[in-house]
This record gives sequence, structure tokens and C-alpha cells, in this order.
Amino acid sequence: MKPFTYERPGDVSTALALVAEIPGARFLAGGTNLVDLMKLQIEQPSHLVDISRLPLRAIEDTPEGGLRLGAMTTNSQVAADPRVRARYPALAQAILSGASGQLRNKATTAGNLLQRTRCAYFYDTTKPCNKREPGAGCAAIGGIYANTAIFGASEACIATHPSDMAVALTALDAKVETESGAGEARVLAMDGFHRLPGDTPHIETELRPAEMITAVVLPPPPPGGQIYRKARERASYAFAIGSVAVAGGKVALGAVAHKPWRAEAAELALAQGASPAEAMAAELKAARPDGHNDFKLKLMARLGAACLTTAGAGDDQ
Repeated sequence: MKPFTYERPGDVSTALALVAEIPGARFLAGGTNLVDLMKLQIEQPSHLVDISRLPLRAIEDTPEGGLRLGAMTTNSQVAADPRVRARYPALAQAILSGASGQLRNKATTAGNLLQRTRCAYFYDTTKPCNKREPGAGCAAIGGIYANTAIFGASEACIATHPSDMAVALTALDAKVETESGAGEARVLAMDGFHRLPGDTPHIETELRPAEMITAVVLPPPPPGGQIYRKARERASYAFAIGSVAVAGGKVALGAVAHKPWRAEAAELALAQGASPAEAMAAELKAARPDGHNDFKLKLMARLGAACLTTAGAGDDQ
């Protein structure tokens, strides 16, 4: 690990100013991803601005009937909240399917959205990776790694986003609130928060430099059933090889793209009276597997149809 300096500001404005003013500064929340990447020298911040104790840890009801999750709420805190469990069960299920209890006690809502890919070639610093070093190339293309994208990939990157929570938030039409050092506040739709790789896979979100997530806002719960289900290579403490979130008539897929994938074709098919299997077939028409990940076509077809059936999606059409 390379040397760095550390500071713990007492308020949001000071934290934003520090990251804006100090070259190479980074926000540090739970550290469950960033510190690992620092140990591997994939991330090399010059200065860490610890925001873990900022007053952004509340879960509050909104006037519209939704919930506002402070950016520093932990995964365990959100999953255990009675309002989340009762009104947004897909979100609670998604969080509890990820990592371990110890990690969920540290990992934050904002940090979960900002975690970086678990692509094996991204973590192997002996291999070229456009996410680590723009322009270096992508060793995963033509490689032997199977947990790669079947939607939205490019010639620069075929990695997938690892978050479970983000998939559920996408299906729930959540929004991300941010603040910048200039005092500007923005609200970004969850579906548009993460970016597809294009030719700049190292730019992973729509956040601007020195901009901080302050909250994630859930709208009122949608009518209809909710579910999050995840397929993985072992029963616990493993990232998805495919996942599905259903919230009413909204569907999002995980581990299939560089971002949580909103299954708009499946949603449209459901609205037009298609069966769960037909809806997933409509979505998967646009999939582009690369050989090693061909299994994801059958996996997502079956997993998606099962989730839609369990949630009762399309039953009232």
C-alpha cells in the first residue's frame, strides 16, 4: 500500500471542500471495497477524507410515502429497518444476499452503489484493463472469465457491476441525491446513475469530480409483489452470476451488464399480456454472450421467469 494522508471532517461542506482542493483525495466510508483496492494498488489515493461519521445515517419517511436512506446508513441498518422490510422487501432481500454480516455492518448505502467491478482481470494487475488504465486494453475479451456482460458491453470492457442493492433500487425506481463543493444539489434517477462502458469504462457513474452522494430516496412502494433472487457459485459470501429484482411491473437484472440492467423489453411484454417466460425471452433477444458466458441466457430466462411468477408480475394485465 502506498503512503497517504487521512482526515475526518465534521460536516459535509468541509468534506466536499477537501476532496475538491486536494489532488488525488478520495472519500472513505465503510472502506469495504476501497481499502482492498488500495492494498492491491489498483486505487492509490493521496488523501482519504473519512465521511463515515457525518450526519447522514438516518432513515426517514418522505412526505410522498417513500423513504430517504442517508448515504452513511449501513447495509445491515437498512435491511433490518421494519419499514424497509415491510414496504420494500426486494431491497431487504438484495442486501441480505450480499457479502457477510460483518461486511454489511460496515458497508454503506453510498459505498455499495460505488463499489467497483469484481472482474478477475480488473483485480489482476499483471493483465491489461481499461478500467484500471484507460487505453491499456481488455484482457477479459478473449479470456476465460465467464462472469461477464451479456448486455451493453463494448470493445473496451465486458465487466459487470457487482452490487445486489443497486439492482433492487433500480427496479424500485429509486433516486440518488448528491451535493458538490460548489453547493449544487442534484437528483439522479437510479437507472441513469451508472454508465455503460462505451470507450470510457473507467468512468462508471454520472457523479462529477468532488461530488458526494448524500441520500438514496425510495418512492412509495409500487403495487404488486416484490422479490430479489440471486444465483451464485456458492451458497453465501459470493457475488452474483445472475440476479433479478421485481417490484410490481418493474424488472431489473444483475451481473449481466456494466450497470444494473433495467429490463424494459420484459416490462413492456408483461404490460402487453405476455407470460413471465415470454417476457424474459423478449428481454434476452438483445443479449450478446461471448461464448464463455452463454450459460447466462438459460440462467436468466429461468431465474427471471421464476421471479416474475413468484411476484405475480403481469397478473393484473
